Amino acid sequence: MIPDWKVVQDYLEILEFPELKGIIFMQTACQTVQHQRGRRQYNKLRNLLRDARHDCILFANEFQQFCYLPRERGESMEKWQTRSIYNAAVWYYHHCQDRMPIVMVTEDEEAIQQYGSETEGVFVISFKNYLDNFWPDLKAARELCDSILQSRRERENESQESHGKEYAEHLPLEVLEAGIKSGRYIQGILNVNKHRAQIEAFVRLQGASCKDSGLASDILIHGMKARNRSIHGDVVVVELLPKSEWKGRTTALCENDSDDKASGDPPSEPMPTGRVVGILQKNWRDYVVTFPSKEEVQSQGKNAQKILVTPWDYRIPKIRISTQQAETLQDFRVVVRIDSWESTSVYPNGHFVRVLGRIGDLEGEIATILVENSISVVPFSEAQMCEMPVNTPGNPWKVSPEEERERQDLRETHLVFSIDPKGCEDVDDALSVRTLDNGHLELGVHIADVTHFVAPNSYIDIEARTRATTYYLADRRYDMLPSTLSADLCSLLGGVDRYAVSVMWELDKTYEIKKVWYGRTIIRSAYKLFYEAAQELLDGNFNIVDDIPEFRDLDEKTRQARLEELAWAIGKLTDIARHVRAKRDGCGALELEGVEVRVQLDEKKNIHDLIPKQPLEVHETVAECMILANHWVAKKIWESFPHQALLRQHPPPHQEFFSELRECAKAKGFFIDTRSNKTLADSLDNANDPNDPIVNRLLRSMATQAMSNALYFSTGSCAEEEFHHYGLALDKYTHFTSPIRRYSDIIVHRLLMAAISKDKKMEMKDNLFSNKDLEELCRHINNRNRAAQHSQKQSTELFQCMYFKDKDPENEERCISDGVIYSIRTNGVLLFIPRFGIKGAAYLKNKDGLVISCGPDGRSEWKPGSLQRFQNKITSTTTGGESVTFHLFDHVTVRISVQASRCHSDTIRLEIISNKPYMSPDTELFHQSSLLLKSDLVKEVTRSVEEAQLAQEVKVNVIQEDYQKYCQTKGRSLYMLLEEIRDLALLDVSNSYGM
Repeated sequence: MIPDWKVVQDYLEILEFPELKGIIFMQTACQTVQHQRGRRQYNKLRNLLRDARHDCILFANEFQQFCYLPRERGESMEKWQTRSIYNAAVWYYHHCQDRMPIVMVTEDEEAIQQYGSETEGVFVISFKNYLDNFWPDLKAARELCDSILQSRRERENESQESHGKEYAEHLPLEVLEAGIKSGRYIQGILNVNKHRAQIEAFVRLQGASCKDSGLASDILIHGMKARNRSIHGDVVVVELLPKSEWKGRTTALCENDSDDKASGDPPSEPMPTGRVVGILQKNWRDYVVTFPSKEEVQSQGKNAQKILVTPWDYRIPKIRISTQQAETLQDFRVVVRIDSWESTSVYPNGHFVRVLGRIGDLEGEIATILVENSISVVPFSEAQMCEMPVNTPGNPWKVSPEEERERQDLRETHLVFSIDPKGCEDVDDALSVRTLDNGHLELGVHIADVTHFVAPNSYIDIEARTRATTYYLADRRYDMLPSTLSADLCSLLGGVDRYAVSVMWELDKTYEIKKVWYGRTIIRSAYKLFYEAAQELLDGNFNIVDDIPEFRDLDEKTRQARLEELAWAIGKLTDIARHVRAKRDGCGALELEGVEVRVQLDEKKNIHDLIPKQPLEVHETVAECMILANHWVAKKIWESFPHQALLRQHPPPHQEFFSELRECAKAKGFFIDTRSNKTLADSLDNANDPNDPIVNRLLRSMATQAMSNALYFSTGSCAEEEFHHYGLALDKYTHFTSPIRRYSDIIVHRLLMAAISKDKKMEMKDNLFSNKDLEELCRHINNRNRAAQHSQKQSTELFQCMYFKDKDPENEERCISDGVIYSIRTNGVLLFIPRFGIKGAAYLKNKDGLVISCGPDGRSEWKPGSLQRFQNKITSTTTGGESVTFHLFDHVTVRISVQASRCHSDTIRLEIISNKPYMSPDTELFHQSSLLLKSDLVKEVTRSVEEAQLAQEVKVNVIQEDYQKYCQTKGRSLYMLLEEIRDLALLDVSNSYGM
């Protein structure tokens, strides 16, 4: 089958169906998609071509002597493209010696009439006929095709009937490019303000515009008219307005656009303001939407087929689709795709794709989060699993004689052990330390040799590259690699032989590095330790020995000898780590705020308890060894491949991002010096309030918010002085130590193996990525990492909301908590709730214009009055003369409730109910109580969901056929996939409050 250019443009999501294999894509069609549909659609097409599971190929017909056709005088571009593709299809048929019939599918009726019977063996038919005749059982594809056709017909009818224009036409591409080059226009990415989606958007400068425009800030796009049909994420071209028309961004807290209008607060200083004159790359993708309620549908007319659906993402405008199932689907989350946006329409047009799940249902909401972050996680295919090695009781995996000859065998010479969280199954790193004959020490970091089992461009490699990372949600995880590798053969478990890639350093008596060795090894880990046991041994407490399985069956003498040997090794590792850390600290390494939580599971994989990562020194020991290995591997691969090594950079943050941090610290009498990473680290260490440890925690969190994101990059794409990692204070850094869960580490392992082969003058087995290809891969991995972070944050917020949603905020004790003010706004404050790790906004002025007032007992109520904001405080004064002032870092009593939303995600709502700190009987036992609460949170949400599922089974509700077909889950236990959780505390969302 050979699709015409229009088919590739309009039906790509159907061509992605796994059943449709062996498609031949012509160069002409692919280039048309690139030029007319933008980067996202073009990348989807490229990924389809690269995915070996689809067996599709690209045929460069315009570079083939007998396929190329010049465009005739007066011939339209569309007719030439269709003629070129047909001509190539005919040549291809004859090239196959007329043995294989060719089906060209097109939406051009004239082409079907003209070419349909011209060449025997080459059939030209419509895409709908192709699906009806060749794929009668592929009902989902045929229904989707009908939906797209219907949407297109209605758009064509409307465009003929429409006269008035809502928006200005976009300028031609050649005008835009010339304008960018001359400096008249500016190129950038549109970022819509989530809380003022109808009013505020900002264009972040990109490419040459960033250097040549002379602008120090983003460009404000005020109002939908100025946005001119561009959508959040589009690469746009902007024309600046005259300075007299510049506007400022709003500084008030705001839940939606109406709040903003009602607040009456003055905006900030005017900033560069512009309007969109063209779109270079559209960011159109699948969007999760909600259909209007029954009443809203009826208000549009009994026979209404065109429905405005509301996207889950506030930043996306409503989408108009055609359907007769609006009432049937109103209780479901549904996926739609945007097709077009005419200048005559206020809203873009789209079509229905599939149903995700019921609104409010946990599985439906999780599926929503995955779609919104473009995360596709399906079970590993049979072809992928066939590439996995076998390791069963009847056929156990063994080290091969060939590998024994090629690898350095450490099984009898090195004491290797791992230190991980209790119950950890995917052990991807192990450590060793020993004394050499010359009195020096040898430190070893041993990482699972994943690349031995994952060959380049194999099915499993392509899948891992597509996923790029393991996705951790609040209640489950989606692995990058099958458990055969991640939890077995690439897990460095105790007492079993495993392949590893090792870095070993020779250190003198002052722990200075004298030599380093890289290579493939065979190891047998002697002990699989958990952090608490390793810390006890480090502290000299040998009573923990009963909790270490490897010591249980030893006689007393052997046990004592091995115990002393292990304790010595852990002690030496810690000494080395202290030395390495001190050197990094001297260069300005930062220690920023972060909360890690480990989950304890019962036999049924349900959450038993949540335990925070206690600040044990052994954590630092392991982390420093990993950082050291990453640093030295980065140096090695860069030296060998200076223009195509994958490294990780962390650029210094912009100084203006630290302004709020400096002001907040100043309110407590601290000075934060942000001139360099070292001065910042020293300042944060000194900013300790002995009466309130949360102050330092918040300051470190604010410093984290000011940071730029660390990113992967190819060394051929930027100068060496840009390689620096600001946070770790290292000149070169990469990720090498977690190839089980990060694809970047797999690439680094292959680079390291190639570097070793190069040193030995051996032929390199793997073909390395060119700088251009590696840079593109880095962009993909960075994108997937951002998606992983966003999905983790959103799933955590989902669980928080589901926990509080069923509570009575007026009477439930758990809904009342202590909060700390960490930022002041014109109409409210931002709060941190230590008990739950929540950050959010609390209003001091409500929608009715009333302000907060606190009586002598501290209890608050709403009264007429006004607010006055100062730098580090805000004062509320009633018309009766009562006033209350809230300062930065004040502790207040907060009521937690949930702001429910049918169309969007629910959000946590914070309300100050007293200007005094919250005092509860267990205040002193804060850490323990917060743990218990977090554990209860997850367990209670799970229990309520399972009860709801049981109730549905009893009722035997018949769910709509479409839902059964498209639902991504099948009622499995929520925690079947759960093995660990990264962070249950909400990340800082302050940058979403219109700052």
